[in-house]
Amino acid sequence: MDDLVRAMEAAASPENARALTRYFKVAPGSYGEGDIFIGLKLGDLRQLAKPYIAEVFQPDQWLPLLHSPIHEHRNITLVVMSERAKRLLKRDPDGELGVIYDTYLGNTRYVNNWDLVDVSCGPIVGGYLLDRDRSPLYELARSDLLWERRIAMVGSQTFLTRGETSDLYRLAEILLPDGHDLIHKAVGWSLREAGKKVDRDELRRFLDQHASTMPRTALRYAIEHFDSTERHHYLSIPRAPASDSVRGRSAGHEKPRRRVPGDITVERSGAVKK
Repeated sequence: MDDLVRAMEAAASPENARALTRYFKVAPGSYGEGDIFIGLKLGDLRQLAKPYIAEVFQPDQWLPLLHSPIHEHRNITLVVMSERAKRLLKRDPDGELGVIYDTYLGNTRYVNNWDLVDVSCGPIVGGYLLDRDRSPLYELARSDLLWERRIAMVGSQTFLTRGETSDLYRLAEILLPDGHDLIHKAVGWSLREAGKKVDRDELRRFLDQHASTMPRTALRYAIEHFDSTERHHYLSIPRAPASDSVRGRSAGHEKPRRRVPGDITVERSGAVKK
């Protein structure tokens, strides 16, 4: 990976690094506290990753970059993993997708910003679980680690490609009381996608039940594709008293749901669904 690191350094932009540092909230106490940027945008990373996407994913080669304090090192690793996963959804004779899935869930503490989650969790987690038991998503949704909760919610959008919404709505219901803005946005975005891609009336039924207690950000995201009259209707619903069950966690530094020796891989979960 030395050649890749050198290529990244050569393409890096100090001006972009300063802008990304502001955008991703790296100040003390923020969700991206301590993250380091060298100034590469996602489009740049995708170009640099292209030669590696054609190669079989080898965890030992990529884990040093995934564990790097530099954001773009982690991001390009996740781009490679997710693009490999997309290819393997069509044909995976050697079980490589399972290796990627295991490596990913064994290292979620390094998938530690919303862009890292969003670029990777769909193909890797949602894709792997398409034809398997989806209980790992519910374990992730109940994790103390912010990023694992977002992985569960955003990853469930993959099932919409098959017109399947039940897991997405159940996960949204679990995460509605979450106290973090990044989960509010993930829930609202996922609900909106379910309504747009599968069944808008099903989304309306969910909102009719939950709009009065949903975080305002989640509600606004969920209704973005409605017309102005319908948006006004849902935003005008009186707010119910806040529940004592609302999570107060707001930082992104909680512990993951399990400790993984060496932060390398975990055993695959999810037998083929009958």
